[in-house]
Amino acid sequence: MSGHSKWSTIKRQKGAKDAARGAVFTKLGNTIAVAARSGTDPETNFALRLAIDKAKSANMPMANIQRAIDRQKDKDAAQLQEVIYEGYGPGGVAIMVECTTDNINRTYPDVRLAFTRHGGSLAEKGSVAFQFVHRGMIRVEEKGDDVLEALINAGAEDYVDENDGTTIYTDPKDLNQVRTSLSESGLKILDAELTYVPQNTVEIDDVVTAGKILRLMDALEELEDVNNTFVNFDISESVLAQVA
Repeated sequence: MSGHSKWSTIKRQKGAKDAARGAVFTKLGNTIAVAARSGTDPETNFALRLAIDKAKSANMPMANIQRAIDRQKDKDAAQLQEVIYEGYGPGGVAIMVECTTDNINRTYPDVRLAFTRHGGSLAEKGSVAFQFVHRGMIRVEEKGDDVLEALINAGAEDYVDENDGTTIYTDPKDLNQVRTSLSESGLKILDAELTYVPQNTVEIDDVVTAGKILRLMDALEELEDVNNTFVNFDISESVLAQVA
């Protein structure tokens, strides 16, 4: 796929420093609470189902999941809002930072500090986003011809072979339909979410620059209000090995 970025793969391989489980559960809980605003039944609210599935895959207890769903009924609870910050990192790589927060006056300075401490800078709204396309993304465990036949039948738009399976892309509005079809075909769904895919990638072949970029990404991922990050850089396995 044109513009495919390996950042999500790198995160899985090197284990982004979301180390504190409590922080992970807080992020997942915020995502669930926001999704629950459109309905508390995951059977009719696909965004909520995706958020719950992600929480379950992280071994979040059902009691925590239910509390997050119930937050939307609590009029006294702090109101959460979603915001996306845009910026540039070392080497001019484009970065989008998706946050869920109850206090932008806390979140914005934290994100800005992470950028400036690691050789990057925040940018004006819209100055980075045009380089990305909104897509549905599904990861399955299987690879090869069986996946190709299934994704064609499911109506997927594109796919990328990965070391640990296959990543499949869809139109955002078709994510639920394609996910259901792939599951019914017998494929094991590892993950499904809405994402931003870069239209073109920046190849990073310098170890020093790669190290700076990855330290910036780790700093952003460690922030409690940050749900996800989307980038347009690509780092080869050989360079990544030298950084690690």
